[in-house]
Amino acid sequence: MSESKNIVLIGMPAVGKSTIGVLLAKRLGRYFLDTDVFIQAVSGRGLQEIIDSDGLDKFCKFEAEHILCIDKTDCVIATGGSAVYSDKAMNHLKENGTIIYLSLPLAIIKKRLTDLNIRGVVMSKGQTIDDLYKKRAPFYEKWAQIKIDCQNLTHEQAVDEIIKRLKDL
Repeated sequence: MSESKNIVLIGMPAVGKSTIGVLLAKRLGRYFLDTDVFIQAVSGRGLQEIIDSDGLDKFCKFEAEHILCIDKTDCVIATGGSAVYSDKAMNHLKENGTIIYLSLPLAIIKKRLTDLNIRGVVMSKGQTIDDLYKKRAPFYEKWAQIKIDCQNLTHEQAVDEIIKRLKDL
């Protein structure tokens, strides 16, 4: 594992990217960046507010632009679930990072996603979590250099598994 390479976490909403990211950053003594929090801090608005007022396409463009501004190294980055829609943003993250897909079965994600209307999830009107999962899973698979099945892991065990798998690269 290269010391200066970023570790980039991707996956569905509620899979644990932010929580695992913080724990991983602490364990490795790295800076932690959550792209959703970065977007909210820069814009002064919540994700759902941006989606509601600007629309999904503009939000995704806004998200990609902010990811393209990231010039950190030696960092753990938790992305928003929709970051994978932008090839440009993902290629930028991959240039100096290892992309790790945190996966969970749809049933578990549905149980965890209790705050869908306020969470800022990029979903079309009438789209269900099932639809979103089917749409995004191929993107996560496409970009993943490492895939971690988090189904039977605590957050700490997921961190252990990520570190182990990074050493194997």
